[in-house]
Amino acid sequence: MKLSNYFLPILKENPSEAKIKSHQLMLRAGMIRQSASGIYSWLPMGFKVLKNIEQIVREEQNKAGAIELLMPTIQSADIWKESGRYDDYGKEMLRISDRHERDLLYGPTNEELITQIFRDNIKSYKNLPLMLYHIQWKFRDEIRPRFGVMRCREFLMKDTYSFDVDKHTAEFSYKKMFLSYLKTFQKFELNAIPMKAETGPIGGDLSHEFIILADTGESEVFLDKNLLDIDVNEVDYSEKNINEIIERFSKFYSATDEKHDVNEFEKNVSKENQLRTKGIEIGHIFYFGDKYSKSMKALVNNKEGKNINPQMGSYGIGVSRLPAAIIEAKYNGTFMKWPKTVTPFKVAIINLGKNGDEADQKSNEIYQNLINANLDPILDDTSENPSSKFKNFDLIGIPYQIIIGSKLKKDEFEFKEIGEEKLILSKEEVINRLKEIYNIDK
Repeated sequence: MKLSNYFLPILKENPSEAKIKSHQLMLRAGMIRQSASGIYSWLPMGFKVLKNIEQIVREEQNKAGAIELLMPTIQSADIWKESGRYDDYGKEMLRISDRHERDLLYGPTNEELITQIFRDNIKSYKNLPLMLYHIQWKFRDEIRPRFGVMRCREFLMKDTYSFDVDKHTAEFSYKKMFLSYLKTFQKFELNAIPMKAETGPIGGDLSHEFIILADTGESEVFLDKNLLDIDVNEVDYSEKNINEIIERFSKFYSATDEKHDVNEFEKNVSKENQLRTKGIEIGHIFYFGDKYSKSMKALVNNKEGKNINPQMGSYGIGVSRLPAAIIEAKYNGTFMKWPKTVTPFKVAIINLGKNGDEADQKSNEIYQNLINANLDPILDDTSENPSSKFKNFDLIGIPYQIIIGSKLKKDEFEFKEIGEEKLILSKEEVINRLKEIYNIDK
């Protein structure tokens, strides 16, 4: 993509309404624009990041054995009345009526709808275990939306729902999602710490939040620093591996302020490993047994020929919250550096030449070479001065830059990873290095 043909409305100053760094950067870098209180349009740069995050989440859900479907944003109130949550949910639920005066709602979550789908289509234990998920927009009418996409009213969520014949297999489904979340967040270069949590309006007796550490987080967290060093990327989903990972995480203390036990923390965590900080929730998993299958009369026939209510779990990731969470974890106040898994473009070409000169020709040539190599470049071919170009791309956060000026020799290119020293490489070396970084076959 050539920047002259792109829609990237960069702001020079921080907007006054933006109080945290992710909100400031997403507005300044032309990623989002507010259309109403707590409701945002995702502009092209932000949308690319969002879709890249969505795809990684999807890939890891598929590996864990979940099957994707898509449920609507608008739901019938009838199924919520069946479960007993319609009157209990509160003013966060946006209630509406259609032209026939039928009660509808903009879905804040999907336990009822997925239970209805299951109830109408699955009758035998032979179809279990089953995990279904979707990635869909939700709406919760927050009383005070703030912090940009971090706490807004309309947001994109990944929701998985598990159905099992008994508690034992349901707990294994829970553990699979536990590992899936750890693997997903590590692919975003985030240390997401699992912490026992309250179940809230979803219900159940087993729940974990996944929290990344950030000064701007709303939750106070307490943990053993050993949790920051556990790597799960190469772990597969065999029962043995899943249980080993759960056991490793269970050895070390972690809790939000609402679950924190001061005496247990002091007793079980050495002084040098005690970490008290703040965090941002980016995922939440629940096991709630037959709370919905019982109230909504979802039944399956078990091995003994008896009708039973399946055991269920619910697993959410805030997909549209993740770009902001990554920024909170990565932005150092001077430059942003997106993880290579989610960067909107793989490399930025900063053309310091003028129209038609040698630097301009070199820029266009390597731009085409990178496209042919599936390296998705963005070329700054604008007439902005060099200082503005450098500031803009440090703000946008594309992790790799190729800088082309008039002082370089014919087959010399300045290659730079944001925050690192620049290198002088040939065109072939630049392309080969990028292919290696992004694991693209040469």
